[in-house]
Amino acid sequence: MKINATEIRVGMILEHNDDLWEVLKTNHVKPGKGGAFAQVEMKSINKNTKLNERFRSNETVEKASIDEYKYNFLYNDENYCYFINPETFEQINIKNSLIGDKVKMLTENLTVTINFYNDIALNINLPNQITCKIETTDAALKGQTVSSSYKPAKLNNGINIQVPPFIENGDTVIIDTRTLEYIKKI
Repeated sequence: MKINATEIRVGMILEHNDDLWEVLKTNHVKPGKGGAFAQVEMKSINKNTKLNERFRSNETVEKASIDEYKYNFLYNDENYCYFINPETFEQINIKNSLIGDKVKMLTENLTVTINFYNDIALNINLPNQITCKIETTDAALKGQTVSSSYKPAKLNNGINIQVPPFIENGDTVIIDTRTLEYIKKI
């Protein structure tokens, strides 16, 4: 599907130079002299390389037609993560290298969105927030103010984050999967 260069948004997947590119950043520029353009930073899905491209505002680009399906995470081994479609019970496996660090945040029966292009899995999107348990954290130091000081903590999935001083070992917290930041204690 052709779209105008001014319609490019972060997260879109474009077909450009015989490859699929995920848009990381976009900036619409109107110089004092000359025509307006969109400065777009993209990452290749297949080759894992980055590209900065400049599109004039009257140019069109090809937006990839992506299919999104909900899947539940089953389990993972050293090479693959296994998912099941809750409606059709179709099982698929995706390489851990494609998922990246998101593998650590997957828990049994977690519902994720998997993007497909021509029946090939491109990437997975986790829910914005997940619940984790604090495995270890330092003791709070007396006299620290709550608003400005955070302390390191290790979650039960092995991820290290910063938490407020009142969080203790064994507490259950909600974290943001996009930024890996503490949101609240449950």
